[in-house]
Amino acid sequence: MKCPFCGYPESKVIDSRSADGGQVIRRRRACKECGKRFTTFERFEQFPVAVIKRNGDKEPYRREKILIGLRKAFEKRPVTSQQIEEIASEIEAELRGEGKSEIPSSTIGMTVLRKLKELDEVAYLRFASVYKEFKDISEFQNELGQLLEKKDSKESKPAHADTERGE
Repeated sequence: MKCPFCGYPESKVIDSRSADGGQVIRRRRACKECGKRFTTFERFEQFPVAVIKRNGDKEPYRREKILIGLRKAFEKRPVTSQQIEEIASEIEAELRGEGKSEIPSSTIGMTVLRKLKELDEVAYLRFASVYKEFKDISEFQNELGQLLEKKDSKESKPAHADTERGE
């Protein structure tokens, strides 16, 4: 494995651990030249899927694209890199569960949006503003209004009270 700091082509593995429920191996490595340490993740290629873009073009699925979108959405939010990796794995598992060899990019985008809506409303709005291509502030306000309505309806529902009838 090439060192990300000095580019030396050899490193040694210091520690290996299972991650993502056994789907990934996390390795701590040390460069044989400069001695700096870095982490790599090893996963098996199990998702050979073509993504159908909006314009009809097809391209191979790339996990990194989901990670980039998630990192931008969660920027300056209280979420760790490890949590972002786990969210990407959950999204990937859901998509893999469909069992299709071709997936429209819109399906991937909507899966990401749904996951973000459950986890962090700010990250959801950030991702939605790019994904849904808001053209002006009114579209952003509409999306925010829907989130607030949903939040208000959840908060206004009375808690289920298990009270005994005194007869």
